[in-house]
Amino acid sequence: MDNGTFVTAGLVLRETETKESDKILTVLTPELGRISVIAKGARSRRSKYTAACQLLAYDEMTLRRKGEWYYLAEASTIELFDGVRQDIEKLALAAYFAELTEAVCQDDAMAAADMLPLLLNALFALGMLEKPNRLVKTAFVWRLLAEAGFAPLADGCAVCGTHNPKEPVFDAQQGVLLCKECADHGGGGLLPLDAGSFAAMRHVLFSEPKRMLSFSLSGETEKRFAAACEVFAQVQLDRRFKTLDFYKSMKIDN
Repeated sequence: MDNGTFVTAGLVLRETETKESDKILTVLTPELGRISVIAKGARSRRSKYTAACQLLAYDEMTLRRKGEWYYLAEASTIELFDGVRQDIEKLALAAYFAELTEAVCQDDAMAAADMLPLLLNALFALGMLEKPNRLVKTAFVWRLLAEAGFAPLADGCAVCGTHNPKEPVFDAQQGVLLCKECADHGGGGLLPLDAGSFAAMRHVLFSEPKRMLSFSLSGETEKRFAAACEVFAQVQLDRRFKTLDFYKSMKIDN
């Protein structure tokens, strides 16, 4: 760092237009966590870093700190995720990933150190891997919530301790797994799983980040895996996401 100027990598989670040609960027960085960056002239036709100041751009940024604000001095794009931008469904889903990450990350640099590569891997998977959008979405949300401190108890039945219950049930309110025999101890909104969806949940939560999507699901098993995650996210975060509402409005099999 020299006179308050330093270089960092960062992913743009949100862009907000301000004044005549400026933007305020919400950027996720590995060292500082979530920060706000003023990009002067970013909307001008003559701007050298227009591409770097758009949603989901992963950049190398030279920042200057002044008081509580960061100002963009230079920027060059590392990755724009063209495979995501060329598909409206994938782009809508990626925008939800960004909004959700911003919501749970806050300004915790330690958490961001894990969340940034997680989000980058999810965007890469959307654009480059031949994985169903719903599977990528579910795996990302499960792992992101866990990194944010909302990890469900997935070691086994929370009541009797059975490690591999044959007919597992997920209690989204408490964030715990139950076997069928202990399900009466759960709260409302119990969600049935099966061996496949239970195994997928464990894999996503406990695997190495680069292997998080090294599995496949289909049919009812995939639906149960996705439904448990969506209800859990709704209950734990207790808020709506405009980007998710838009994604669902497209009548996608989500």
